[in-house]
Amino acid sequence: MKLYNTLYKDFEDLYVGYSAVAIILSTCLGAAAAMVILMNGHDFIQMFQLFLVVAVCMTYMVTVLAQLKPKFVFNTLILSLLLSALLLVINVFMRY
Repeated sequence: MKLYNTLYKDFEDLYVGYSAVAIILSTCLGAAAAMVILMNGHDFIQMFQLFLVVAVCMTYMVTVLAQLKPKFVFNTLILSLLLSALLLVINVFMRY
């Protein structure tokens, strides 16, 4: 919890700069996850995973553009990064 509070305080202090960098990070990680998901096929499972990645990454971008509270934006960023990374790793291991 201490790491979360430290990262959040830093994010809150430099909200505008971190939001811009985090959009790039979330988009790149989401794109990589989408690519690996689609490399595994086009079944319902892959399409559902693709939907999750796109929806969560877009939700983060919407929270930034809507200028919502920094805590909500930070939590959405964490969710976006964790879900994209998790699905990326799962699909890489399923592929190889």
